[in-house]
Formats: sequence, C-alpha cells, structure tokens
Amino acid sequence: MNGMRPGMESHWSKEGPPPLPSGDPVPVLFDTTQLALERAISGASTRQEALAANIANADTPGYQRVDVDFHGALAAAMGSSDRRSALERTGFTPTVDKSVGAMRADGSTVDMDAEQAKLAANALDQQAAVQVAASRIQILKFAIGGGA
Repeated sequence: MNGMRPGMESHWSKEGPPPLPSGDPVPVLFDTTQLALERAISGASTRQEALAANIANADTPGYQRVDVDFHGALAAAMGSSDRRSALERTGFTPTVDKSVGAMRADGSTVDMDAEQAKLAANALDQQAAVQVAASRIQILKFAIGGGA
C-alpha cells in the first residue's frame, strides 16, 4: 500500500486532490453573509462621512443635506438572484436629500438635532456590523484550530 487509506487511491493522485469539475463554484471561506457585513460596514462608513459633512456645513447658506441609503442598497443586493455579484457591485454614494425643505432662513436644509441623532444611530449600526463580523471571524479561527 502507498500510505493512503483504502478506497482513497482513486480520489487522489501524487499531485494532490483532483481538480474541481468545471462549472462547480470554487469553495470559499467567506460566504455572502460575511460579504454583506463588510459592505454594511463600508456603507455605514460612507453614511457617517455624509452625516458629518452635514453637521460641518449646517451654517453654510444654501447647503443641501446629503445622505447615503446603504440599507436600501444592501436590501436590493440581497434580494437579487446572484447575491454575491450584486453585493460586490454595490456602491454607496451620498445623494442630496430632496425630502427635506429649508430648515433655516438662509436656505440650509440641515436640522442639527436630527443630524446628530442620525449620526449616533448610524454609529450603532456600524458597531453592530463590526461586532458580528468579528465574531464570525473568531468562530472560523477557532474552527481551524487558531484558538480563541
């Protein structure tokens, strides 16, 4: 015998495991959930920048509030037939919020109290996504023998 368990001779060659049959997906360590978490963290980061810009420009006459709808973008990607590709293509761009009228006489559409509340809520969203992603990575490390 050549050191292999009986029955394995036909499955392995001297060069290693057999190649994957064509058309089969390549096995991946990180699934679409991990990719979605990464994209959520990125979207929350972009939104945090937009909300901070709103606060910084609150006293700028005529400034138009911007926001990033990363929740909607992620929901659309997760609802598509090819989630992985849709998530990989998902980008986050601040857009002018047309739903808000002028809050001040100078034409600025920024409500400082509302922006600060949105900033705090968004920080919690981002922190939750980071914690879940980190927990999943810890589970994988433990599973491959990396310890806790």
